[in-house]
Amino acid sequence: MPVTRRPRPLLLAFVTAALVALGCVSAPADDDAGRPAPPAPTAKQRTTPAGEDPDGTDTPEEFAADIGDATGVAQEYWKAGFADSGLDFRPVARVIPYEREGEVECGGQPLGLNNAAYCSDGDFIAYDVNWAFAAFQQIGDAFIFYLLGHEYAHAIQNRLGIQHELSIDQELQADCMAGAYIGDTERKGRLKLDDGDLDELAAGLEAVGDDPGQPWFAEGAHGSAEQRTRAFDRGYKQSLKPCDVS
Repeated sequence: MPVTRRPRPLLLAFVTAALVALGCVSAPADDDAGRPAPPAPTAKQRTTPAGEDPDGTDTPEEFAADIGDATGVAQEYWKAGFADSGLDFRPVARVIPYEREGEVECGGQPLGLNNAAYCSDGDFIAYDVNWAFAAFQQIGDAFIFYLLGHEYAHAIQNRLGIQHELSIDQELQADCMAGAYIGDTERKGRLKLDDGDLDELAAGLEAVGDDPGQPWFAEGAHGSAEQRTRAFDRGYKQSLKPCDVS
């Protein structure tokens, strides 16, 4: 995954500060021509004037670059995992941004605003670009890497034929898989984490998880903020073992 832009910090910690995410991601071109792996995204010095965003997470160009980086890292991770298991890997076909409700459909169902979704019918990820960009500005790169990691996990579930009876189990497993992809990739040096961003991540925790009182067995349930954080943390620290991926 070429990273030709100015390096920026990846905002990540032991918890995910992402909002509810449902989808999947697309894949950039493979780098199989014997070229050396590109450098990992690294933190830049925070030298911007007071009152400005020190992370630079404020332009559509930087947002688009992070979408590409997160997609590429996720594809790279799962391609290697499939190869280790002797399985053929097929990357997600497309990542589609949209701006209007119903602009993109999945299996005849229009996708709404403030959402991202993996659609197995067409094998694509679609996301409300304005919603995702606003979260990117408020939370930072962590949101994008988590969002793409969670959604790519849904694509991997589809490829492996994993289908839980309850949506909450499907979603918590995807959170665990997203944690594994980020943690394993960091341990391999493919991503570099900025230790100073925990506070910014914690600011997004209240937005994670189902509303209080949401039944765990309800259709579309994702899990409470505590459940989702715990699932992500297990994957981040222990890789795929606690995610029960088979």
